[in-house]
Amino acid sequence: MSALVRIFGGLVQTVVSIAVLTLLGIIAFFVTVFVVSTGAGLAGYDPSGDFVVLSAALLVIAGLLGGIPFGGERPAGATDDGHHAGFE
Repeated sequence: MSALVRIFGGLVQTVVSIAVLTLLGIIAFFVTVFVVSTGAGLAGYDPSGDFVVLSAALLVIAGLLGGIPFGGERPAGATDDGHHAGFE
């Protein structure tokens, strides 16, 4: 019974995490659309909505990919060589 509760708890935690991260991604996208649109207006440009959405999507994707650590896990007891990948 304990294993079943642990599995169900992990499933609920995963669903909640996915929902929260999706909501935060949508909020970040809308903020980025506003920033791109406002910045284009301040620069004297009047881009169509297609280009604003494309620019915002590319910026959000770049921001998300920039936080992925590509260095992998270091084994326990390994010394720090000063090389870091991603935001650490």
